[in-house]
Amino acid sequence: MTTYDYDIAVIGAGHAGCEAALAAARLGARTVLLTMNCDTVGQMSCNPAIGGVAKGQIVREIDALGGEMGRVIDETGIQFRMLNRSKGPAMHSPRAQADKKAYQFLMKRRIEDQENLTLRQEVVEGLLVEDGPSGGRRMAGVAVRGGASYRCRAVIVTTGTFLQAIMHTGEAKTPGGRAGDGTTAGMSACLKELGFELQRFKTGTPCRLNGRTIDFSVLDEQPGDDDPQPFSYLTERIAQTQVSCWLTETTEAVHELIRANLHRAPMYSGQIQSSGPRYCPSIEDKVVRFADKSSHHIFLEPEGWTTREVYCNGISTSLPRDVQDTIIRSIRGLERAEIMRYGYAVEYDYAPPTQLRATLETKLVDGLYFAGQINGTTGYEEAAAQGLMAGINAAVKLKGGKPFVLDRGQAYIGVLIDDLVTRGVDEPYRMFTSRAEYRLLLRQDNADRRLTPLGREIGLVDEQRWSQFVRHEADIAAATERLTSTRHEGNTLEEWLRRPEVVWSHVVEMSNELASLAIAERAARQVEIETKYAGYIRRQELEISRQERVVGIPIPETFNFLAIPQLRKEAKEKLTKVRPRDLGQAGRISGITPADLTVLLLYLKEPDRLSSV
Repeated sequence: MTTYDYDIAVIGAGHAGCEAALAAARLGARTVLLTMNCDTVGQMSCNPAIGGVAKGQIVREIDALGGEMGRVIDETGIQFRMLNRSKGPAMHSPRAQADKKAYQFLMKRRIEDQENLTLRQEVVEGLLVEDGPSGGRRMAGVAVRGGASYRCRAVIVTTGTFLQAIMHTGEAKTPGGRAGDGTTAGMSACLKELGFELQRFKTGTPCRLNGRTIDFSVLDEQPGDDDPQPFSYLTERIAQTQVSCWLTETTEAVHELIRANLHRAPMYSGQIQSSGPRYCPSIEDKVVRFADKSSHHIFLEPEGWTTREVYCNGISTSLPRDVQDTIIRSIRGLERAEIMRYGYAVEYDYAPPTQLRATLETKLVDGLYFAGQINGTTGYEEAAAQGLMAGINAAVKLKGGKPFVLDRGQAYIGVLIDDLVTRGVDEPYRMFTSRAEYRLLLRQDNADRRLTPLGREIGLVDEQRWSQFVRHEADIAAATERLTSTRHEGNTLEEWLRRPEVVWSHVVEMSNELASLAIAERAARQVEIETKYAGYIRRQELEISRQERVVGIPIPETFNFLAIPQLRKEAKEKLTKVRPRDLGQAGRISGITPADLTVLLLYLKEPDRLSSV
C-alpha cells in the first residue's frame, strides 16, 4: 500500500475545502486537498454570484481574516452591487455576479500556487482512526481508492451535497451531488460506523438558458453600481467593465401550469421526503405557499464573459423536462429561449452540527472537523466561512495553540457557527442580518477593524494586509482627533457631523486643517458612520459587556450535567449532547429554560455541590 504523510487532509475542494486548505497551509501545516475531480476546484454549483444580504458581510469577514474568497471575486466579478443602500449601514451588503469559470480557475490557481499545499485527485473511501491516549478515538488518516492512504493528524471533511446524493428531475432519479458529477456513498457508511448521526436535506437549482435565444429588448435591465465596491480590503478598485442582469416574472398562466403538474414534482409526489431551504424555495413551493401572488420575479444572470449561458434565479425547480420547457416559453422575453441545462433537486446526507464543538471539531473523534454543507448549511459564503475556521483550528491545534472561536458580538461567522453547534438545524441554514443581535457592530465596512488584528495574531494576515490595515487605522485616528478638537461656529466638527443633513464633505469644507489631512475615502466613510451612529454603537457595546459578565461563565468540558438532580430530564439530555462552553451558549440551546440556567449557575459557582450529591 502506498502511503503519503501530511499534517492535515481536506476532503472536498468546494468553497469550504479551498478556504480550509489555504488557511491550514498558510499557518504552516503540510496540507493535502483531496478532490474527486481537479477540474471542479472552487466550482459554483448553483448561482454565479458571491455575497448578498448578510452573506456579503461574511465574505468581508473571510477577507479580513486572510481568506481568499473576496480577492477572487474582485478579480473575476462581472457585476457589482451594494444591496440595501437606502437603509442604514448595518444593512448594506455587497454582492457580485461572477464569471463562474474564471472564478473557478483563479481559485484553483491560488490552491496550486500555495506553499505547503498539495492538490490531489482522489476518491476517498474511508477515514482511518486509532485509539487516543485518553481512551477516545483520534484521526490517523484517509483511505482512498486504489489502496493508497494519506496519514495525517487532522482531517477536514467538506463533502458538500455529495454524501449519498440523488438528483431529481421529475420522475427521473440519478446518483450525483451535481449535474455531471458522481456521489460519495462510501463516506456516509464510514461516518455512521464511527457513530455519527446522519440525516437528509434537499436543495435545488434552476434551469440555464442560451442567452442568444432570449429577447432582452422586452426585459427590465439591472445594471451594476456606478461606483462598484470591492469585497477585499486589498483591492483598491474594480477596474473591469460590468455587464447587466435582466428582470422578468412568472404569470398566473405559469402558476396554473405548475399546479396542474404538482403530482409530477418530486417534493409533492412523495419521491423526496427530506426538508429543503425555506428561504430559497422552488417555484413549485412559491406557487403553493404564496397562492395569492400572481407573479414571482425571475432574475436572469449572465454566467460569464465567454459564455452565452444565463442563470434563471428565482425558478429553482425539479419538475419534469417537458414542464420546464413549457414554463420557460410562457415567460416574457423567453418565448423562444432554449434550455441548456435543466433544473433539478439534490437530496443528500448531512451531519447534524450539534455533534461539533465551536471549533468545528467533532466531539466523537479527535482531529476530525466538518465544514460546509455537511453541517446542514446552504450557500457558498457560509461554507467558505466554516472552511476557514476549520482550517485555522486544525492547524492551531496541531501547534498546541488555543482554539480560535469568534463570538456572536465579533462576527457574523461567530453567529453562524454558534447557531449551528448550539441550536442545530431543521432546514438548510442560511445567514440573515436578523440572526445577529449586534448587527450594527457587525457591518460590512468594518470587518477589518473587528477581525484583522485577530488574523494577525494567529498568523494568517500577511505583511501587505497588515500594512494596509495600519494605514487605515492611522487615517481614522487622525480624522477622529481633528473632528473632536476643531470647532466651527461654536460646535466641534464631530457635533456637526452627527447631524442627519451633514456629510463628510461638509465638515471638510468647514476646516482647512481637516482638508489638509487628505483622509482616504474609506477611512472617511468609516469615521462618518461611527460618528453618526455613536450612541447606538455604544449601547450595543455596553450590552455585549453586560452579557459577557452575566453569561460568560465557562463550563468545564467534563462537567457532569446528569449528576445535577434539580435539572429536568430534557435539560440534562440537551446540555450533555451540546456540551456548551459557557452559560451563554447553554441559554441559547432550544428548550433550556431560565430555571435550568439558575440551577446550573449554582453548581458552576459551587462545584463541590456535585461531589456531595
